[in-house]
Formats: sequence, structure tokens, C-alpha cells
Amino acid sequence: MTLLILGMILWIVPHLLKRIAPNLRARVGTKAQGAIALVLVLSLALIIIGYRQAPVIDVWFPPSFLVHINNLLMVVAVAVFAMAHTKGRLRGRLRHPMLGSVKLWALAHLLVNGDLASIILFGGMLFWAVLSVILINKQTTWVAPAPGDKGRDLLFVVITVVVFAVIVAVHMALGVNPFPG
Repeated sequence: MTLLILGMILWIVPHLLKRIAPNLRARVGTKAQGAIALVLVLSLALIIIGYRQAPVIDVWFPPSFLVHINNLLMVVAVAVFAMAHTKGRLRGRLRHPMLGSVKLWALAHLLVNGDLASIILFGGMLFWAVLSVILINKQTTWVAPAPGDKGRDLLFVVITVVVFAVIVAVHMALGVNPFPG
């Protein structure tokens, strides 16, 4: 569990650095980008290893119907993520589509995982995404971009379907069936 917690800290702190210590971030400029990227890669490795090695300590037992809500939220999370990467008519509907997708992803997984390691991982990511949105909104104003070309909406659908299929395949390869019978 220690590796998981350390990984979460190493993920959250660099991501919030620009918001919680803007003067320090400005002083370091681009000189620290390589080091920060290395810390983030290390954080992901620690999170993965720590999560996989964590003992199963059940905190609550999710009812089985929540799997369906999880899957629906995951499709929406992937669609929101895709909104950040396409230039169709949905562009600019959400201010923080990537952080929004992280929040939906984390919430979906909190609904179906009642063990302590999952609560630390997904709860930590939810905390980070919510705090990031709050800090960004306090510090910057936002002007929504104009909606894009409707022809780009097909790309949005393709990205959503492909990414969701990849996520399902990865879960299946890891032995976790997102669609239990």
C-alpha cells in the first residue's frame, strides 16, 4: 500500500505545482520538464505496482447492478475524453474535458471496487481532478472555442468506440471482465 500512496503523491504534486506554486513553476520554466516527466512516469509505475501488490482489504461490498452504471459512466468518460481531441460540434462544450473524463472514470471505478487500494487509487484521482478544476477555474477565465465542423463528429464517435474497445480488451487481458454474465 505504501508504493500506491507514494505513487499517488508523486502524481498529484507535480500536476498541481503550476497552480499551488506558480512562482516556483515560473522560475523553473521549461528546465524542469524532463525531471517532472520522469517523476510522473515513476509515479505511474509506483501506482501500478502498488495497486497490484496491495492486499485486498474490503471496505464495502458493491451491489452487482453497479457494474452496469460503471460501464455507462465509462462510455461517457471516454466520450468526454474524445471531446478534448476532436474538433467537431461538441468542441468547447466542456471547459475541462480531460479532467472531466478522469472524474467520471474514478467515480465509475469507486462504484464497483470496494477495497481499500481501489478507494485510495480512484479516490485519489478523483480528488486530484476535482481540486485541479477548482484551482484552474479560480485562476483563469475561459472563453469557449467556437464549435467545429459537423464532419468531425464522425471522428469523435470513432475515437470513443475504439478507445472504449481498447479499455475493455485491456481489462479482459488482465482477467477483469467488465461485462460479467
